[in-house]
Amino acid sequence: MSTIRSFLQKIGFNGFLLGLVIAIGLAWLFPEVGQSQGPISWKPFINGGIALVFFFYGVKLDPQQLNSGLSNWKLHLLIQAFTFLIFPVLMLLLLQFLPWIDEDFKLGISYLSALPSTVSASVVMVNIAGGNIPAAIFNASVSSLLGVVITPAWMGILAEGMGQGQVDFWPTFLDLTIKVILPVVLGISLHGIIFPLIKRHLSKLKYLDQTVIMLIVFTGFSDSFYQKVFSPYSFGTLIQIALTMLGVFILVWLSISIVTQFLGFSLADRITALFCGSKKSLVHGVVIGKVIFPDPALLGLILLPVMLYHFQQLILGSILAERFSKKSKG
Repeated sequence: MSTIRSFLQKIGFNGFLLGLVIAIGLAWLFPEVGQSQGPISWKPFINGGIALVFFFYGVKLDPQQLNSGLSNWKLHLLIQAFTFLIFPVLMLLLLQFLPWIDEDFKLGISYLSALPSTVSASVVMVNIAGGNIPAAIFNASVSSLLGVVITPAWMGILAEGMGQGQVDFWPTFLDLTIKVILPVVLGISLHGIIFPLIKRHLSKLKYLDQTVIMLIVFTGFSDSFYQKVFSPYSFGTLIQIALTMLGVFILVWLSISIVTQFLGFSLADRITALFCGSKKSLVHGVVIGKVIFPDPALLGLILLPVMLYHFQQLILGSILAERFSKKSKG
C-alpha cells in the first residue's frame, strides 16, 4: 500500500486531486444535496470562502519581493505573453481544426486558455527543477492579479465569437472586484501585521483553498448532474477531451522550449518559463468561472476541461520537474 501511495505522490497525484474526484462522485450520487435549489444554501459559504482564500493570498504577497523581481523583464514578458496571449490564440486556432470536440465543450476549453498561471504548483515545481524561484514567485503572483481583469475580458471576446452568448465585462469585473480584488488588496495592506503571525502555519492554509475549490466543484457538478447536463455525452467524449488537453499541454510546453532556446535564456530562466507559462490555475478557474457563468449547470461543463488539464499538468509537471532535477544534479 505504501508503494502505491509513494508512486502516486511521485507522479503528482495527491490528496487534493483525490478530493476533487470524490467531490464529483458525491455530486453524481447526491445531486439534490448540492444543487442550487436544494435544501442547503451553499452560496454564503462559497462567497465567504472565496473572500478568505484571496485575503490570505494577499497577506502572503510580499510587496518588496514583487518590486525586486521587476529587473528580469524579458522573462516576465515572455511568461505573461504565453499565459494571456499565445495560449488563447493557439486554442482559438486549434478549435477550428478539431472536429471531434463537441461544441458544448469548446467554451470550457477556450476558458481554460484565458486563465492565469498557478501560484503554488508553479513555484514548487520550479524549485524542484532548479529554476529561478524569485522569478517564479513574481510571475505567478502577477499572473493571478492580471487574470482577474484579462480572463473575463478574453471570455467576452471568445464566447461571443463562438456564438455562445455574451460575458458582460463590467458586471463581471465588479463582482470579481468585491470577491477577489478587494480581499487581495486588504491582505497586501495587512501583510506586515498578519504575515508574521501566520508564517508558521502557511502550509495549513492550502486546506482552506482546497476546501473552497472542492465545495464549488461539488455544487457546480451537482447542478449539472441534477439537470442531466452530461447525459448526452459518452465516456469516449471524456477521453477525447482528456487527450486533447494532453496535446495542448505538450504543444505549449514545446513552444515555450523552442522560444526560450532561440532567445538564449539561461537554464534556470528556461525552467521558470516552462513551468509558469504552461500552467493554468484551477483556483482562479473555479472562482472566476463561478462569476462569469452564473448558470450552475453550465459551470460543470465549463470546468470539466479545466479540471482535466489541471490533473495532467500536475502529473506531467511533477515528472518533468524530477527529470530537470536529476539533470542538474548529474
